[in-house]
Amino acid sequence: MSKKIAILATHGFEESELKSPKEYLENQGWTAHIVSPESGSIKAWAEKDWGKEYPVDKTLSEASAADYDALVLPGGVINPDQLRTNEDALSFVKDFFNQHKPIAAICHGPQVLINAGAVKGRNLTSVKAISQDLKNAGADWEDSEVVVDNGLVTSRTPEDLPAFNAKLVEEIKEGKHHEQTL
Repeated sequence: MSKKIAILATHGFEESELKSPKEYLENQGWTAHIVSPESGSIKAWAEKDWGKEYPVDKTLSEASAADYDALVLPGGVINPDQLRTNEDALSFVKDFFNQHKPIAAICHGPQVLINAGAVKGRNLTSVKAISQDLKNAGADWEDSEVVVDNGLVTSRTPEDLPAFNAKLVEEIKEGKHHEQTL
């Protein structure tokens, strides 16, 4: 069962929130592509300072949701703040919802979902710092390590990565979720 997953990120993503899911997905025998507005490489934020650079597999202009089975949105403060105002990134995210494919967002990653118009009436979690933003956008926010709502997987922080990764894989194995719409 070969699968291909897009990880949408730009400079300032929280390193563990990209690295851990990517490795977990690849350990399933699947392909995980880093998709970014930038070509070349993007620089991680590693807790309190800049981290390593990661190679970009495809730019947003080269990628299509139709080519992937699922989408991962890592957090960090800088990364989602940049992506949520990028119209190409928002269109990419919306395409996954419109195609009923699993989507996973962790930490500040759900900020992108707010701007994509994808949180109203949904159950989800995030880092506590953006909980009010999600509630204001109509989400039913809860403080849990992982929340799943019709193929949408969310978690709070890097400490939740084991549960996040396991649920992500479970949702990908289930396939399309026809309730997964905008």
